[in-house]
Amino acid sequence: MMAQPSDEPLSPPFSVVGPQFIVPKPLEIIVDKYPCRNLVITDINHSIILKVKPYDTSFHRQSVLLDANDEPILMLRKKYLTMHGRWNAFRGDSKADSDIIFSAKTEHVIQFKTNVSVTLANKMSSNDDCDLRIKGSWSKGNCTIYMGDSSTAIAQMHKPKTSKYAKSKFTMTIQANMDYACVVALLAIVDAMENPYVKQGSAADAAAGGAADVVGAVLAN
Repeated sequence: MMAQPSDEPLSPPFSVVGPQFIVPKPLEIIVDKYPCRNLVITDINHSIILKVKPYDTSFHRQSVLLDANDEPILMLRKKYLTMHGRWNAFRGDSKADSDIIFSAKTEHVIQFKTNVSVTLANKMSSNDDCDLRIKGSWSKGNCTIYMGDSSTAIAQMHKPKTSKYAKSKFTMTIQANMDYACVVALLAIVDAMENPYVKQGSAADAAAGGAADVVGAVLAN
């Protein structure tokens, strides 16, 4: 059985994307998956807090993390010609190397369980240990995010109780004082890693489809 996030807040707070995404108590989020890598993230009151939309181009596989008002927070882009399926997270909608805030890659070229290491920008040029690690089985809905290579769990994925939503919905418990925008970005990256052959349209088509899905999600709540 995987470790559970502690009820005690992280000290000091673990801010990656920004302090505005830190809350002083455990956070439960609901992640709804829609076609073409669209994700809608809500709180327990079903209020939208974040969204992920695909923004592929002819040459790059990428997604954008948005706030509830569709303002870009991070650009998530796959780096080609790498052995470990590396994805970089850029601040805002930037694609400049100077705006990378973290990088995620699979631990092994071929792996049968989820094992992704995450390194913050200030360590990317060194051989230091990773800052976060995602382990478990994404397909079975039991992934956990750990603090580096420790046994300290800071976020855990939960399968829905009914099989009706098994493939399209899950929840995540995030430890207090952990950057929840970083957690959601990592979920989007792992989902893309685990589903590399999902049909992709153009950036415009994907964004339009994502917007329609979000509207549908709001009307359904």
